[in-house]
Amino acid sequence: MASSREHVLEVHGLRMRYGSVDVLDGVNFTARRGEVVVLLGPNGAGKTTTIEILEGFRRPTAGEVRVLGVDPAHADEHWRARLGIVLQSWRDHGRWRVRDLLRHLGGYYAPYSTPTRPRPYDVDELIETVGLRGRATRRVVHLSGGERRRLDAAIGLLGRPELLFLDEPTSGFDPEARRDFHDLVHQLADLEDTTILLTTHDLAEAEKLADRIMILADGRIVADGSADELSRQVAGLAEVRWRTAGGGRFVHATADVTGFVRDLIAEHGEGVEILEVRRSSLEDTYMAIVTRYENDRPAAGLAEAVNR
Repeated sequence: MASSREHVLEVHGLRMRYGSVDVLDGVNFTARRGEVVVLLGPNGAGKTTTIEILEGFRRPTAGEVRVLGVDPAHADEHWRARLGIVLQSWRDHGRWRVRDLLRHLGGYYAPYSTPTRPRPYDVDELIETVGLRGRATRRVVHLSGGERRRLDAAIGLLGRPELLFLDEPTSGFDPEARRDFHDLVHQLADLEDTTILLTTHDLAEAEKLADRIMILADGRIVADGSADELSRQVAGLAEVRWRTAGGGRFVHATADVTGFVRDLIAEHGEGVEILEVRRSSLEDTYMAIVTRYENDRPAAGLAEAVNR
């Protein structure tokens, strides 16, 4: 697999088998520097396994993987210092105070700083960035659930990672904390050129953050593109709703909203009192793609069996 200096992640033919079950079956994708990629999929689709292979915590059954130009299965500590990981949960370290814990963990990154790679975040700057000012001297055990998630994010960001893995990063956040964290993600990608791979069940969050969305189902990437690109793959999701002067209410699904509305106005003119266009949300698109894949899968399996 040819490597590109711009590609931070390169995955080709990735397979992971447990016994006779293929959890991943031919996964292929790349991610560029500064790109925010969101990985979506039903429970059991293989998202966690994919992330663990990229992080170097699991070895795949087959396929080629390059993360920052290195095979994670054979990576060293210098490579690991270039990554940031925010897991769904983190060891509490309950007796530590927030600032002391971050200073302690930040010390592990110092030996891996180079003239071409910035030093770790200043701890007080990072505390401010993730919204923990006023909690810096509080013990971790006394933080709220949302504050612990902010601390998790701070731990993942300590080494100024070139590649950041975020696994359900805003679970437990209140709306203000979620908005601040979203702003931070955009800042990292746009200003620091950090590549971010994120998993979430919050489709509104995915739509807000993602440059690209990959949908993983049954161990395969079944869709890959921006939210708009994915929605265009699903026909008939735009709805036009209107009400006439006589009180009639109507709904029509169409792929050509502009053409339909033009014809509607030409036919009814001022008789159309209220007109609303509802385009597909990411949730609509996601459900349509996953449902279509699951409906097509048995037929594909039968065809394979017949051809054998």
